[in-house]
Amino acid sequence: MNVLELLKICDNLKHLKRTGWTKFKIDEPETVACHMYRMAVLSMALEGQIPGLDVNRCVRMSLVHDIAEAIVGDITPHCGVTEEDKHSLEHKAMQKIATYLPVETGEDWVQLWREYEGRSTKEAQVVFHLDKFDMIAQAFDYEQKYDVDLSQFFSSTVGKFTMAPFTTWDRELRDRRQQWIDSKAA
Repeated sequence: MNVLELLKICDNLKHLKRTGWTKFKIDEPETVACHMYRMAVLSMALEGQIPGLDVNRCVRMSLVHDIAEAIVGDITPHCGVTEEDKHSLEHKAMQKIATYLPVETGEDWVQLWREYEGRSTKEAQVVFHLDKFDMIAQAFDYEQKYDVDLSQFFSSTVGKFTMAPFTTWDRELRDRRQQWIDSKAA
């Protein structure tokens, strides 16, 4: 195990500001590490909420789903990189990160990343939902804090939530946001 290289990866994530927020010039935007941490916490909160869900796998997947960004950066749809190129860059980065770990652990992290990318399991689908929900929850927090319109984040997730409890969470968040917008207009 190369703990010093692994710590560099963690340090990069700790300081890598999420691109979507920097585009809108959000003061002190969350980092990729903050985002992954919030997803892991939400994963733990799902214990007993979704029948047959392996919550521990969701926590682990949440903590590695964006780890390749420590090497390639936070590539969004607005960065001009194709999905295929993004996937290829991240796959190479995951392979490199895996070399810093014991073989079995590295293989596990790469498998978790592939599973997430392919949405091939219930856990991957849940983590995908957590990723999108965390994004719009953060957007609403920033809208309130900085009085900025982040509607595009909400528009980009319309129809993306297809399973419980995310459909309920999404509806509740959008209702709360609409109430906030209406109160500002009054």
